[in-house]
Parts: sequence; structure tokens; C-alpha cells
Amino acid sequence: MTPTTPADVGVRTATMNDVARLVRVLGRAFQDDPLFRWFFPDGEDRLARSMRVCALNAGFGHVPGGTAWVHESRETAGGTPVIGGAALWTPPGETAEGPLTALRSLPHWVRLMGVARVLRVFRFLGAVRATAPEEPHWYLAVLGTDPAVQGTGVGSRLLRDGLARADADGVPVYLETMNPANIGFYERHGFRVVRAVNEPSAPPTYCMLRPLAV
Repeated sequence: MTPTTPADVGVRTATMNDVARLVRVLGRAFQDDPLFRWFFPDGEDRLARSMRVCALNAGFGHVPGGTAWVHESRETAGGTPVIGGAALWTPPGETAEGPLTALRSLPHWVRLMGVARVLRVFRFLGAVRATAPEEPHWYLAVLGTDPAVQGTGVGSRLLRDGLARADADGVPVYLETMNPANIGFYERHGFRVVRAVNEPSAPPTYCMLRPLAV
């Protein structure tokens, strides 16, 4: 079945009132992603745990910091607004997932995974983030769309909105993806793979850069 393109499409800054809906969307978007499969090998409760991870990233850092955007639409004229996708960004010089956020979220990570597993995951994420460019850039931390609207342009609209902000600031855009199926999508928006991170027993990570548009 071909997805129905929503009406009244728009991208706006997320608020704390959006967190619950945003988290459900990102949880569904990433429950089968290689990173989340590595986080939570047991598929039985992966969706619930994935939603909790997304809540930590969004609710403790990006949404309060004003660096989360959602794609909102109305499926029918006059219908209830629907969030179909979300993007979590970090502008140049900012740290939406900095030390304070990490400290607040650490107990939740431990409850989700246990101490030993959390240390392993944090080492891996630290190794990945150490590959980020030293030059000022916008960082796309998360981009996800609800499976129900995939293929309707929601992800592209969210991505283009962030790219326009980066172009206005005159800086490139950087991201990492653990899902090789995403590479073609990002390449169509001007990104290229600049390196790969291969940590033992962790998913391969593709680091992608979209140079400054000229």
C-alpha cells in the first residue's frame, strides 16, 4: 500500500508537551535499527526500551535546549495534528548531550542496561563521537520518522530544514549512522561517507559530512 501524504505539512520546534509523542515516533523508527538491536538484543521489549533511550536524549537535552524539531501534519482537514517525524540537532559550539545531561541520564541508562553494559556502550559512543570534525558544524544527532509515514517525504522535509539552518550559519553538517540502508538517503541530500568506525562486537558506524553549500 502506498503511504498517504499528510496535509498541512510543517516543521516546528518541539516543546516539552511534545516529548511523549516525539518519543513514540522515534522509538518506532529505531526499534529495528542496528544500534538499538545492539543495545537491546531481546526484541520482546526493544520498543519500550528504545522509547526510553529516545526520551533521555530528547527530554533531558534537545527539547529543553530548543534543538529538537518535529514534522507535524493533519491527516484530514481539521483533524488532530500528528507528529510523523523528529530531528534532534546540535548547533555549532553547543552540547545538547553534555556532561550535565549525561549525569542526569546515567541512572536511567544503568536501569536499562546494567552498569557493565552501560560502560561498554558509553565507550563505543565516545569513540564514535571522537571522529566528529574539529571545524564548526551542525550535528544531526537523530532523524527518525514513524514507519506509517515513511516514503512520504517527512524525513526529507526535516533534513532540509536543518540543512537550511546550517547554510545560513555558513557551516557544514555532520552525522553518524549505523544503518547502511540510510547512506543513499543522506547522499541524495549532499552527504558523503568520510570514515567508518569499526569497534569489535559493535555495529559498523558510517560518519557522513555534508560540506558547506556554495
